[in-house]
Amino acid sequence: MRRISYREALNEALAEELSRDPKVVIWGLDVGPYGGAFGVTQGLSEEFGCERVIDMPISEAGYVGAGVGAAITGLRPVVELQFSDWITIATDQLINHAAKMRYMFGGVLKVPLVLRAPVGGYVSSSADHCQMFESVFTFVPGLKVVLPATPYDAKGLLKSAIRDDNPVIFFEHNQLYKTEGEVPEQEYLIPLGQADVKREGNDVTIVTYSFMVLKSLAAAETLAKEGISVEVVDLRTIDPLDEDTILESVAKTNHLVVVQETWPRCSVSAEVAAVVAEKGFDSLDAPILRVTAENVPVPFSPVLESFVLPQEQDIVQAVRKALA
Repeated sequence: MRRISYREALNEALAEELSRDPKVVIWGLDVGPYGGAFGVTQGLSEEFGCERVIDMPISEAGYVGAGVGAAITGLRPVVELQFSDWITIATDQLINHAAKMRYMFGGVLKVPLVLRAPVGGYVSSSADHCQMFESVFTFVPGLKVVLPATPYDAKGLLKSAIRDDNPVIFFEHNQLYKTEGEVPEQEYLIPLGQADVKREGNDVTIVTYSFMVLKSLAAAETLAKEGISVEVVDLRTIDPLDEDTILESVAKTNHLVVVQETWPRCSVSAEVAAVVAEKGFDSLDAPILRVTAENVPVPFSPVLESFVLPQEQDIVQAVRKALA
């Protein structure tokens, strides 16, 4: 099977959906001839024209709001934020409008909006260019939240997100764009809300998502040399959350470590821990442990950033502690 990059997989998904459905449109900052800040939309404006791949002015609230309006009136907009940090400017459009309209109108309206945005640190870009706000939007009923970790997942999940009749927040980690993986040439979809066991194991479960999947797999390789068998569960979609896969894995290993890049309070890792504590407590042979960022803004300094954000060794130590 061919290998392509995460960026290329996203680009293919967009091109295929633009070709399949004339209602699909793309807009955002520099998504046209420039090809997007991270190159995901390269070549699409030339192939599909500037009426379907549209450059927008610097007004996140404006063009996200336009996406909500376009979605409820028949289009399927894919809106790209140049950095996810600017999603704070558009939260009114997403939380007070996109998430609620189908519910408030008794299902008469559909809101098939996809908001794409790069997330994450490990780039020394300071506190306002490397944030991860997925926990905020997971809290909001009516929004689906997706964070794929591999090129295969990125393509299949983006195609499913575009076809979904509900608003989907689609976060892409900046450290994943250049990673490569096997992606079929034939069309495929991955259902939203379905986790994936990226590595099977018997001693401890790591539940994680996005870039932390790669760090968790690397930690699992290190631990395997010590005779510790780690199962790595990639959530892929954090809302809806695949509780069954999490609970099945914990029932097998009897230990749980939850790994996320962002802050610990009121977060996805806290929700996963709560689900297991409430529904799988009898399976646990040890307390649930979490590996997260420190509860501070991400520093610009590479040394301080490395201290604040989770590293492979932090995951290794947490697994050892869980099994001690």
